[in-house]
Amino acid sequence: MIPDVLHIGPLPIHIFGILMALAFLAASWVTGRELARKGYDPALASSMVVWAAVGGIVGARLWILIDAWDEFIAAPISFLATGGGFVWYGGLLGGAIAVSLFFRLRGIPWLRGADAVAPALALGQAIGRIGCQLAGDGDWGAETTLPWGMAYPYAVVGWDKPPGVRVHPTPLYECALYLLVFAVLWRMRREPAPDGAAISWYVVLAGTARFAVEFVRVNPPVVLGLTEAQVTSLVLIALGSSFLLVKRAWRTAAAA
Repeated sequence: MIPDVLHIGPLPIHIFGILMALAFLAASWVTGRELARKGYDPALASSMVVWAAVGGIVGARLWILIDAWDEFIAAPISFLATGGGFVWYGGLLGGAIAVSLFFRLRGIPWLRGADAVAPALALGQAIGRIGCQLAGDGDWGAETTLPWGMAYPYAVVGWDKPPGVRVHPTPLYECALYLLVFAVLWRMRREPAPDGAAISWYVVLAGTARFAVEFVRVNPPVVLGLTEAQVTSLVLIALGSSFLLVKRAWRTAAAA
């Protein structure tokens, strides 16, 4: 990771913000390609991404605010002003609500629109994790002696480890896994599939990736030894798997 020292005059330019912008640009390009393939105006992608960005940032910030309510009450101004403090699942929920409203306004069926967005979500998530890695926003893993372990002395949320201590660079793990999810979805998108299949596969694959990475993260368990992110992942995996199984049963019955 690198120091967060970029400025334009007196205004700070956060590394994380730069990567978030790149993530949204990449997501817009991918979504435009998918909208065009599905017969919609690809220009809608830029507006859709703006809606997703606003909803996602608000959702991610609200989720961390709820999780760290005591810290927020103790110092609300500094808590809101920090460059760290975003939760992906909060962003996914907030973005989903915003984009759902966009679909409704534009007359796009929800499942079809969500399928167009699914690959873009995985790619944007991968790029966003690079931002987490470079900024050091606190989502690193447990201590490790593995040769690829890293320190985060310039982390935007503070690094409290003594010299010589290394941790799992979990943002890089997630980046690699989400790139793999993107590759799978991009490969699958041209195969015949019912509406909703791509977004279902996204939540199954991305949820599985996050569930696995949590075993080397430092988040506290909340139930049955599982972290909040793992519980959320299991819910998403169950929802996505259920949809795929139901659709498969319907297709099998229709073919009989």
